[in-house]
Amino acid sequence: MGLQLYYTLVKFGAESALGTAVALSLIRELGPVLTALMVVGQAGSAMASELGIQRNDEQIDALQTMSIDPLGFLVGPRLVATLICFPILTAIFDLIGIFGGYLTGSVLLNVDSGVYWNRVFESVTWADVQGGYIKALVFGLLTISICAYRGYNTHRKASFPGVRGVSESATRAVVWSSVTVLAADYLITSFLM
Repeated sequence: MGLQLYYTLVKFGAESALGTAVALSLIRELGPVLTALMVVGQAGSAMASELGIQRNDEQIDALQTMSIDPLGFLVGPRLVATLICFPILTAIFDLIGIFGGYLTGSVLLNVDSGVYWNRVFESVTWADVQGGYIKALVFGLLTISICAYRGYNTHRKASFPGVRGVSESATRAVVWSSVTVLAADYLITSFLM
């Protein structure tokens, strides 16, 4: 991103704004969205598959027989973990991205490092960071809801029984979660930011 932004900014004689462009685009938009998409691809599919397998093996039915709420027992801890991890992963993604923009701009393209960091610190406000965290929390909630729903209801929503149904549920969970994250990002940016 730093490389592409640099070549665009050079056309306007504004290469000193590279730090601002990288930091704000990562913190406001790309950090939460790309983090959510990566987590959906890895953890979301795993969660949908795990819940689908538990449904097919009748483990969820066994929990109900023992008077244990399967949603609270299986999805509750995942929800808490998601709401904790999404903002942390987004912050890590943002920091690595901003540092990567610095390496690209200062080391490869000879942008003054002091100017880069000065622009980063001048341009980023708490409202920008807070907006990124709000998006991360919303994306986490949407992701856990969709993936848990798809896995939990594998027996009802899949076209095929058994392993093929679990695979289908996991695939649909990832696709629906990804599309929902992108749609939610658009809506949050349009109406709240």
